[in-house]
Amino acid sequence: MDGIKYAVFTEKSTRLLGYNQYTSHVESKSSRTEIKHWVELFFSVKIIAMNNNRLPEKGRRTGPIIRHTMDSN
Repeated sequence: MDGIKYAVFTEKSTRLLGYNQYTSHVESKSSRTEIKHWVELFFSVKIIAMNNNRLPEKGRRTGPIIRHTMDSN
C-alpha cells in the first residue's frame, strides 16, 4: 500500500464519487498493474476500468540548455 499516497478532493473528484469513480495520488514510478493490484487489495473491490496519466517533467534552464529535474513527488 506504499504506492498510494493520498486521495484527491477537488470539485471534479467529488462529482465523480456519485458514479463510483475515485481519484488518488500515487507514486510516479508505479505501473498500471501495480496500482490496480494495490486498490483491489486495499479496498476489496474488482476494478473494471482504470484511467491514469503522467504529468510532464519540469524543465530547468541553465543557459541555452533545458534540463529535466527529478520528480519530487
